[in-house]
Amino acid sequence: MADGGQPPGALQEENSGAHCTGGISARYFCTAGRGMEIFLLKEVQSRLGATQVEYVSGKVFFTTSAELRMLKKLKSAERLFLLLDKYPPLSISKNKGSIIHDIQKLVNENSRIWLDIVTIWKSLHGQEVKQENVSQEYPVFQKRKSEEEGSTNNKRQKKEKLLETISTESQVEDHQERCDMSKANTDSILLEGKVFLEKAWESIQEKCVESGSSISFRVSCRCSGALAKVFPAQVVGRIIGIALMKHFGWKADLRNPGIEIFVHLNDIYSVIGIPVFRLPLASRAYIKTAGLRSTIAWAMASFAEIHAGDFVLDPTCGLGTVLVEAATEWPNAHYLGTDISDLQLQGAYSNIRAARLVGKIDLLRASATELPLPPGSINVVFADIPFGKKFKITNNMKFLPDVLQEIERVVCVGGTVVLLLSRELYKCINDGISSGPETENHNSVESLSDCTEHAVVSLEMNTQEKNGIPRIISPLAQSTRREDISNTKTILSSLLLVESFEVSLGKTDAFMCKYKKVTSFASIKS
Repeated sequence: MADGGQPPGALQEENSGAHCTGGISARYFCTAGRGMEIFLLKEVQSRLGATQVEYVSGKVFFTTSAELRMLKKLKSAERLFLLLDKYPPLSISKNKGSIIHDIQKLVNENSRIWLDIVTIWKSLHGQEVKQENVSQEYPVFQKRKSEEEGSTNNKRQKKEKLLETISTESQVEDHQERCDMSKANTDSILLEGKVFLEKAWESIQEKCVESGSSISFRVSCRCSGALAKVFPAQVVGRIIGIALMKHFGWKADLRNPGIEIFVHLNDIYSVIGIPVFRLPLASRAYIKTAGLRSTIAWAMASFAEIHAGDFVLDPTCGLGTVLVEAATEWPNAHYLGTDISDLQLQGAYSNIRAARLVGKIDLLRASATELPLPPGSINVVFADIPFGKKFKITNNMKFLPDVLQEIERVVCVGGTVVLLLSRELYKCINDGISSGPETENHNSVESLSDCTEHAVVSLEMNTQEKNGIPRIISPLAQSTRREDISNTKTILSSLLLVESFEVSLGKTDAFMCKYKKVTSFASIKS
């Protein structure tokens, strides 16, 4: 959830998809890590010219006519889906037959929508979809519906048989509540229901194979809340799969499906969609050695608002993920990554080379506590602060004040600093900052003017590489004496907290914080 009141960052105009035309207007949704929704919301508007943008926890919904190549450029999303529909949450009762009926209605009552979305999905991927193809699919539904209406007795008998099975199961459950049935008997009842669904699945699938259905599919289902206590996701997926095979004659294929149906049911909403791409958008082809999650890395670079000609530093670059994401999106800046580990620098260089950014990003072996850079020479600093195993504070954090003071020293007045901090470090650092009324609630403030002067650092690449790492010689930087700050213990005393966002890193949470340098470090020291 965002602490700041404004969406972060801004994309370069030349990369914006707002002016793209010729695509198919459709409704989409993206999944996003917790806390990343605000970044994704801003991105779909800037890059895709999206309208009707809304979000819930973990998902952003929008409408756009952007082409497939533009959709693939989304950087803050995990996965992209064509939205089939979004419904209110299912009503959960003790009668399992009623719940099964409501789940089947997600297919049976929206036949036209299902076929339309499949047609759009095919069109997006360049498949030739003629009007007669749609008419060949839709009459299958109409013909089947007509046949079912003509054989009402058979349909009623099947329904009664199903209800009889469910009714028997429900009666046993009611008896369980009255008589405190043992766990073994309860497991037996659930097993009977599972066997029933498996037999129905296999029977219908055999008929689909015989009919030579042209569409193969797989259902991926996620359930949480009250529904998950009644049916596991696998059972819900089977119910929907059976409904699709009966209703449209589609063929289930768990290994190599033509399309995948994504279903997410919880206590807030029911969402059904079709993934636009097989691989997640978060899986970058140009990242060979994974470090920080690519979506978080891109968000940090976006948050920094990099401009053409800026000098950008990552003093704890590790595998260089943030640098690669930044240089890929904003190539007209100068990038430098430093790290004290040769192994990390080797991995960073491997990623830089895979992303074809050699010459765009320079690497330097240096300690973040003693950066060989002149004061005020950097416009933008972003850093994933290395705060220990599983993102906890360790004894190594005694070096943290020196790292932060070096960042303050090298960034110029008006420059931007973006830090990724654990909850503990966030509290530790920001409790030590003298905040005005604008920063107490982490509200955004107006950006200060860009640095008016740059202390240009001359970096010359040595033609020989050792262990695959470019060796960078910086005569000007090395000849510049580091300012003596040993007696200064105030943390981030010259930086103003502008915005902060809490984001998920999987098993733990972190804070993405944006600061502006409002005064020179020397004046603070004096």
